[in-house]
Amino acid sequence: MARPKEFDTDAALDAATRVFREQGFAGSSAADLTRAMGIGRQSLYDTFGDKAQLYRAALARYTALETEAHLAALSTGPRAIDGLEILLARVRAKAGEPCLAVGAVCEFGRTRPELTEIQAAGERALAAALAARLREAQDEGDVAAGLDVGEAAAFLAAAIPGIRIAARGGAGAAQLQALAELALRALR
Repeated sequence: MARPKEFDTDAALDAATRVFREQGFAGSSAADLTRAMGIGRQSLYDTFGDKAQLYRAALARYTALETEAHLAALSTGPRAIDGLEILLARVRAKAGEPCLAVGAVCEFGRTRPELTEIQAAGERALAAALAARLREAQDEGDVAAGLDVGEAAAFLAAAIPGIRIAARGGAGAAQLQALAELALRALR
């Protein structure tokens, strides 16, 4: 009879996510992961499979949580433009933290279909929400009426990892603020 798990699976996955965010897939050893997760190697394999499966699970959880947080920020504020500003403020505030989604694209590009699909699902949800808020902002007169909301949503979705990469590259708060403001000015 198999022993029951003696650890919180989500907490262990969150710990693995932190390691992958800091070190990437290639830079994370099984020892790094098990130490951070507080579990033995066999528990890692029994629960998550191999390192690639653990990375996939970490990316899926991270993407779902980040997408949910982006959508929550986007839906706040009395006007649609406020939601867009709040989303970009959230991105700026967290920009210094490594982003697993950006790391996955940098490390793998689109060479691993199972990772690509996870990210594509998050990207579709964010793009749809951005487009909807942009339409609202157009109706409220805060975004240019002739702006193609699909293209503008794609632009904002690209600005998010751009701001994160700038921060990781050493951009200060003033520069990150300027990048976010420029993104919003492009909509007017």
